[in-house]
Amino acid sequence: MIETVLLEHLRDAVDVPVVMEVPEQMPERFVVLEKTGSSVRNHIFSATVAVQSWAPRMAEAAALNDAVKQALLYGDLPNEITRVSLNSDYNFTDPDEKKYRYQAVYDITHYNC
Repeated sequence: MIETVLLEHLRDAVDVPVVMEVPEQMPERFVVLEKTGSSVRNHIFSATVAVQSWAPRMAEAAALNDAVKQALLYGDLPNEITRVSLNSDYNFTDPDEKKYRYQAVYDITHYNC
């Protein structure tokens, strides 16, 4: 699964926990990875992935988002991934709970894994 490839890559690249679900006992800073869609066309696999960067302050969430972008756009990617492009990234804070987070959406082309 492309999710596990990305999960391991981000765990090695950023210095915070990287998970696929928001934990009940949330760490102060963490990253959540979620595949929101996928397709196959002419034997070319692609996935849309949302990555949320959580932190206690807005500036820290933005900095963590930037660290994730560096890892996915400019880092040494696993062999299974052939292309990554940033679709969009934005402030995704929950105003009621004051939980600061940024979300970045990526389009990823990959080998079947």
